[in-house]
Amino acid sequence: MARIRGILFDKDGTLVDFDRTWFSIGDMLALEAAGGDRLRADRLMQQAGYDFKAKHFIADSVFAAGTNADVVALWYPELEPTLRQELVLRFNGITAINGAAKAVAVAGVKEALATLHQGGYRMGVATNDSTAGAQQTILMLGIAGMFEAAYGYDAVARPKPAADTVLAFCDLTGLSPSEVAMIGDNGHDIEMAHNAGCGLSIGVLSGTGTEDTFKRARADAIIGSVADLPMLLAERNALAG
Repeated sequence: MARIRGILFDKDGTLVDFDRTWFSIGDMLALEAAGGDRLRADRLMQQAGYDFKAKHFIADSVFAAGTNADVVALWYPELEPTLRQELVLRFNGITAINGAAKAVAVAGVKEALATLHQGGYRMGVATNDSTAGAQQTILMLGIAGMFEAAYGYDAVARPKPAADTVLAFCDLTGLSPSEVAMIGDNGHDIEMAHNAGCGLSIGVLSGTGTEDTFKRARADAIIGSVADLPMLLAERNALAG
């Protein structure tokens, strides 16, 4: 069992409070897609994974786990490829700016990241948001200096749940996948960890995922939030020797 030396963090739901950060942005884009029709916009929000009764995004839904390209494909199925790609780029710009401006960190995240950074862990962000969105968000939260890289869906050939992001992080840091822990709030985060051969896959309950989500995905560990991560890794590395 290799010691964990690197950590890849999902962004939304893991570092950032998903519901508090993204509802208003998603609703704004849905209302635009619906041509100002409030009822149709609500249906689009539901299709993409927002549960209005629970006031919560659904685990592994298009909103929770997909990319801007997935949202555009769902809401604008009639667009021809060139126009669809132009709209994806527009969504990337809107979500990068607004996602960073409205970002609310999960409680205890900043303190936990500081502890891990001081402990010598190599850290990166792996998200299905755009790379620009990830970079701007961690900058606005004041945590960018603790990360060596931020990978969005557009930074790799194949986004989560493919292994590409983990392999890119390993190429950058010189670590092997067995030395990397992947932590996220959805099943596709855990699936990426398995596909890449990560040494540890961790589900957090601070986002859209549930214990059932992570049990189905075969997560190695489930914790409340990133705030619990320093202790978990200390215990794991003590066992590794």
